[in-house]
Amino acid sequence: MFVSTRWSRADRSLRAAAAVAVAAVSATAAANHVAVPAPPLPASVAALAPGLRPQGGGEMRFLGLSIYDGWFWADGHAWRPEGTYLIDLHYHRSLDGARIAERSVAEIESIGRGTPEERMRWAEAMRRIFPNVGKGDRITGVCLPPGIVRYFLNGSFIGEIADPQFARAFFGIWLDPKSSRADFRKKLLGEAS
Repeated sequence: MFVSTRWSRADRSLRAAAAVAVAAVSATAAANHVAVPAPPLPASVAALAPGLRPQGGGEMRFLGLSIYDGWFWADGHAWRPEGTYLIDLHYHRSLDGARIAERSVAEIESIGRGTPEERMRWAEAMRRIFPNVGKGDRITGVCLPPGIVRYFLNGSFIGEIADPQFARAFFGIWLDPKSSRADFRKKLLGEAS
């Protein structure tokens, strides 16, 4: 009888220790606001936006398909459209650059940004910049004050759009409260795991 009581105390202690360990890991993840660990930025991007840290990230799925992993990097937890920040996307499948531009414009329209003329102009600029991507490719969009968006493919500069209204609209696809993907927005902002 004495032995079985001793084992049950040890079992309870083991369970308590495991619960403390799980709580510690959860608290660390919550403090870092990143559900999916962010890979380091390419040197060219890191040099352009020093001091940024990943605020959150996760997987973007559409109709059950994994499209990309993405991370929001900033100097603070909240999105400040006038600040310096970036979105880093790592693609899981091949996508046509022109289709990425078209989808971006549709999302910009859905959050109520830009006039029809501005959206047409932005669509054309994105079609010129956005390449076709394949599995493993990485597109990073960096916003620099006063609203310059610079794009990088696998760390190499591919173009920029200097328009504060475009910058707010483009990053709003993921970060605006009206985003069509509220679940992914929460992951990027570190509000969900």
